[in-house]
Amino acid sequence: MRKHITFVGLDVHKNSINVALADGDRNGDVRYYGAIGGTLDDLDRLVKKLASPSRELHFVYEAGPCGYDIFRSLTEKGYSCAVASPSHIGKKPADRIKTDRRDAQMLARLHRAGELTYVFVPRAEDEAMRDLTRAREDAIKAQRVARQQLGGMLLRLGFRYQGRTAWMPAHFRWLADQKMPSPLQQVVFQEYIQTIEEATKRVERHTRQIEDLVPSWRMAPVVKAITCSARRFPDCGGNHDRGTR
Repeated sequence: MRKHITFVGLDVHKNSINVALADGDRNGDVRYYGAIGGTLDDLDRLVKKLASPSRELHFVYEAGPCGYDIFRSLTEKGYSCAVASPSHIGKKPADRIKTDRRDAQMLARLHRAGELTYVFVPRAEDEAMRDLTRAREDAIKAQRVARQQLGGMLLRLGFRYQGRTAWMPAHFRWLADQKMPSPLQQVVFQEYIQTIEEATKRVERHTRQIEDLVPSWRMAPVVKAITCSARRFPDCGGNHDRGTR
């Protein structure tokens, strides 16, 4: 028996998912189904209501802050699911007034027409490694901000480091010798120093964690090749011309 295809557009939010259905025929009906809760359990209940032996479901939703749990949940159950790139969705002037209902219908219609651009969905282990590297980047940002805040305070109060490079051992020794004009400013000064130290320890922890975990990651050969190319390690096996850039 030939199955009837239904394209399911999901407009996903933190606490809700708006659902639209498009019949498989290119000129078929596109209708708003309704809103459901935002959990995977809510989605499972929707799938059970829509599924039937004569119907083939093709889901689509936009990439966004809610991640790829919906994609993984649906594909693990054997359903077709795609994640669309929001930046590549063309909108007509009439569609510029954004509503969840209209967005769900648009996704279902464009998915049926094959007019969406889809993003690559990383494996769960790849996304976990990405989260770890993002955490390190966040720590580096926090470290940089804390250093800027301390530097701004010292500049306002007339403290100027005469050494060559800031944030090296000599600079920290200089900081340890400084006394602020008032006890209140000394408290602020010490808090900035502590914040910098804590952020630096976070960066170091995440760096060690990445170094420990990358060798067992499936993309380790790619990382090694990129690192070797960038740093020109002598054990890479290649013949690098050190005189070229």
